[in-house]
Amino acid sequence: MTMTTDSSNFSAKSSLRDTLLPHLRPALTIVPGIALATIIAFGANLMRGIPQIATFSPMILAIAIGIAVRNLVGTPSSVRPGIAFSMRRLLRFAIVLLGFQITLTQLAAVGAKGLFIVAGTLVATFVFTLAAGRALGVERKLIELIAAGTSICGASAVVATNSVTEASDEDVAYAIACVTIFGSIAMFVYPLLPRLLHLDSHAYGLWSGASIHEIAQVAAASFQNSQRAGENGTVSKLARVLLLAPVVLTLSLVTRFTVQRTREQSARPPLPWFALGFVAVVAVNSVITIPGGAKSAMISLATFLLTIALAAMGLETDVSKLYAAGLRPAILGALAFLFIASFSLVVIKLMG
Repeated sequence: MTMTTDSSNFSAKSSLRDTLLPHLRPALTIVPGIALATIIAFGANLMRGIPQIATFSPMILAIAIGIAVRNLVGTPSSVRPGIAFSMRRLLRFAIVLLGFQITLTQLAAVGAKGLFIVAGTLVATFVFTLAAGRALGVERKLIELIAAGTSICGASAVVATNSVTEASDEDVAYAIACVTIFGSIAMFVYPLLPRLLHLDSHAYGLWSGASIHEIAQVAAASFQNSQRAGENGTVSKLARVLLLAPVVLTLSLVTRFTVQRTREQSARPPLPWFALGFVAVVAVNSVITIPGGAKSAMISLATFLLTIALAAMGLETDVSKLYAAGLRPAILGALAFLFIASFSLVVIKLMG
């Protein structure tokens, strides 16, 4: 009797194991890659404690560390599934969570004139970058990434846009390098210019928010002027971040239409539903009072997940392919930076 019971239990356990293993195995394959990218993300956050590099966001540091690991040590094949998962699934979830940074009340604080300046500058910069990139002979996908990173919100916009563009990891790394370098230049140069350009705190904050690449760079540049400039710069920048969703959706629709016209139906890219999720979170955040602690936790989680995604992207980036792209994309990044800075300044001056 006992032997029969033991045999039945063993059979039941074997059956359960045989049923679960096929489902667990794919999940287990992504663990090593996610773990490696997460360790790098933690390292990037710790590095921000070093005064000399505290001005760089953890996302930028994470992709730099990832690139170093890939090209100096190498990445085993066992981490590839987790790296791919981090660059796609975690990234899209993180972008949805970014919506907790923004409310419609904050956007209203920018004012109709400020929103017009921000939106007009974004559209003009994107169009200029596309045209300049084609004139320089830069590859189309890389042009789109540099255009998005410069005109919207730096690294976050680059990786979000790549969900539609589907460029190589090297193109993504190159675009992020461009927006990091020129955004960092702006962060240090802008605070020297308000007197020279006759900008009061309000105008300077709006200029910073409308033209500097990353949110952290905007905050660093604008708060050096005054509290009012810092607050205005941050809110103006958040208005640009909100425009990430319509830009990505527009790019997706244009790409789908182009592919459809060439009759490559099987290659048609999917709609980026995460962009709609981002807008939905902004709407919820605007109509429901979310406790400060919970909102802060969601924003922190979004930033950390983006950091993991960029660490994974760095782990897939081959430096030799970056060199192969040459200087033309860097020239494009410089031209885009000069355009957004000058165009937004002129519009602010003209509109008073």
